[in-house]
Amino acid sequence: MAKHAPVKITALDTYDIRFPTSRQLDGSDAMNPDPDYSAAYAVLRTDDPALAGYGLAFTIGRGNDVQKAALDALRPYVVGLTLDEVTHDLGGFAARMVGDSQLRWLGPEKGVMHMAIGAVINAGWDLAARRAGKPLWRYIAELTPEQLVATIDFRYLSDALTPDEALQMLRAAEPAKSARIEQLLAEGYPAYTTSPGWLGYTDEKMLRLAREAVADGFRTIKLKVGLSVEDDVRRCSLVRQTVGPDVAIAVDANQRWDVHAAIDWLRRLEGFDLAWIEEPTSPDDVLGHAAIRRAVSVPVSTGEHTQNRVIFKQLFQAGAVDLVQIDAARVGGVNENLAILLMAAKFGVRVFPHAGGVGLCELVQHLAMADFVAITGRKDDRAIEFVDHLHEHFDDPVTIRDGHYLAPTAPGFSARMHESTLVEYRFPDGPVWSEQTVAALH
Repeated sequence: MAKHAPVKITALDTYDIRFPTSRQLDGSDAMNPDPDYSAAYAVLRTDDPALAGYGLAFTIGRGNDVQKAALDALRPYVVGLTLDEVTHDLGGFAARMVGDSQLRWLGPEKGVMHMAIGAVINAGWDLAARRAGKPLWRYIAELTPEQLVATIDFRYLSDALTPDEALQMLRAAEPAKSARIEQLLAEGYPAYTTSPGWLGYTDEKMLRLAREAVADGFRTIKLKVGLSVEDDVRRCSLVRQTVGPDVAIAVDANQRWDVHAAIDWLRRLEGFDLAWIEEPTSPDDVLGHAAIRRAVSVPVSTGEHTQNRVIFKQLFQAGAVDLVQIDAARVGGVNENLAILLMAAKFGVRVFPHAGGVGLCELVQHLAMADFVAITGRKDDRAIEFVDHLHEHFDDPVTIRDGHYLAPTAPGFSARMHESTLVEYRFPDGPVWSEQTVAALH
């Protein structure tokens, strides 16, 4: 009987996709006043027309072409690999790209190149889950502890988490996996929403969306802060009056403040019983976050711009955070996020995944759900961010019901965009852009 030739990766197709969200100031905050949500989008094509893998790096407009160029630089590292070389060794697949000395020099393991590598790694996981016919969260959860540990690079982490410790944690979770899968399918995973809180919105729009969010079952609302302390006091007061005492309010400064400014500002907001302050200062300033945490009563958080597992390790070791955000498209893909989730579990730090951007809700839900099933067994003391933007561009968009993400059931990482979107929003041939964007391009 003749043997079939192995399926191979034949192409890494890349796209510069941009959405003009600055028109309505969706996504606006103290550091990013007019973002155009964008994706440097990657497709791993195979010689099986029915099988491909999808990933993306999220940006906010200008520079998305740079991010796409970084994706293009990875083409020689993936084209020609067999499907088994990718899906049977996702640790090795990641290590070959992360460890290339000349590309690594551009980081190392941070910035545009690392985000591009993460997008391609995520496309590899998407390909593996699609091949297995499972949603990614379930594909990860049903790997053995040994298989999961084999995907993780423990270099630089062993002073905080060893492979043996990770194995013990994963093995301890194994007996409850089946029950947790059924629980997740029945209950979903808690969500919180940032949709009312963009800084560019009028008070009327903010309060209308806050009322709608509460009616839709959300128990936490996040507001952007950081431009004017008087405005922040006023907006927090209005929202607190609108949603009442039983709905949590979190705030996000998007890196706006120096350490002393953050402390002074947050003391003005402490009376609103805030759930957390997110990104109060530079995402690289571990000791700054620790100082802020010591000085204020508001729980401190960061993570969406934290560049790699090493900074997360230091945040945990320094006692700098009460909770963290992970981002599916910031670090080196699923592998590195698994390392971060395991460290967070060891240090007892809750994870509230970041999803403010195109495709991020679709992606990060899988990581949080895999964490619940295979690592922590915890979901009721944490939540995934939700923003109600651009889901219509994905084949398998998120489903929210009564303030909860419903667990995806379609195979893959939920990262595939509609072909029509790739045509309509491919830059620079897509929509008419904002005056700010056009001025900047010229």
